[in-house]
Amino acid sequence: MDKLQALYSSWLSLQPLSERKQYLLSQRFSVDYNFNSNHIEGNTLTYGQTELLLLFGKVVGEGDLKDFVDMKASQVGVKMMTEEAHLKEQPLTQNFIRQLHKTIIREDYSVFRQLPGGLTTSYTVHAGQYKTRPNSVITRYGDRFEYASPEETPALMTSLVDWYNEAESSGRYTPVELAALFHYKYIRIHPFEDGNGRIARLMVNYILARHDWPMIVVRSRNKQQYLEALHRSDVEIGPTPSDGANATLKQIRHFLKYFKSLVETELKYNIAFASETSPNVWWYDGQKVTFRSASTPKLLNAMHSDPAITIEALSANAGISVGAVNKQLRQLMQKGYIQRNESDHTWRILATSSI
Repeated sequence: MDKLQALYSSWLSLQPLSERKQYLLSQRFSVDYNFNSNHIEGNTLTYGQTELLLLFGKVVGEGDLKDFVDMKASQVGVKMMTEEAHLKEQPLTQNFIRQLHKTIIREDYSVFRQLPGGLTTSYTVHAGQYKTRPNSVITRYGDRFEYASPEETPALMTSLVDWYNEAESSGRYTPVELAALFHYKYIRIHPFEDGNGRIARLMVNYILARHDWPMIVVRSRNKQQYLEALHRSDVEIGPTPSDGANATLKQIRHFLKYFKSLVETELKYNIAFASETSPNVWWYDGQKVTFRSASTPKLLNAMHSDPAITIEALSANAGISVGAVNKQLRQLMQKGYIQRNESDHTWRILATSSI
């Protein structure tokens, strides 16, 4: 049994989780996934803004209206993907992928670009429809990398979905291998004008969830590792889009290695979170939070129990001076673990307790 399978077996041994743990993990995934997947693509909302928006329906702080709307649409996309993944008797269809795209993009919109010389050009992003213009990316090495043309995209997407359904039925790939290979093939097609990365990450979790694996988060802090793994496989396979869309598991070995490591990391996080029973252990964006001072968890627990608690009461609860309380609160706010509501001065705890 390899390391990944051993971890998965450890995860299964913890099932069923208590209702409380299921609730906490579900909330964490909702915030972590949507924040990171959208942040990778340039969404400017902070982790705290994302949590308040998705869990409490509150719009706070500055930000582009589109970023708030995109984040809410992303969460609807996660819900749609999860529900579809549980319909295991139904095969994957192109219609589902297009509907998922329409859900996160919502409606057609125009993109304006300024050309050299001051001229402006524009194109339309079509929600739920395959691209009508070529798309490409400039790599961090300065090269232009072309994706499938609009003309070949429908046939390549048909082949991708047919391949997936046959490969899933055959059982010749593990769920992790299947998800990694689908992601790579899909990205080489890039079938839509916008939203391809977000759809690829949703589809990875669709595949994992269909096979009862926990869903994962590609953390934006590790974006370069993610892109580099894709790039290294691109170099090995070559620039022809159809070659990438028909890649084999061996050909994507660099991305597969990265992807297995990602799933391993996320599994370890889920296992640690599910197993932890100490009220002094907290979590934030996929990481266990450790504190130098033993009084810090006391402050967090007190604010969690009573959001209206005063500084003086926090001082008495933690057994430290008011000055020490204020210093720790500033540090917690700087790291994004807590916020204070300006209107009523109540505390919002953005880190998550283990219990």
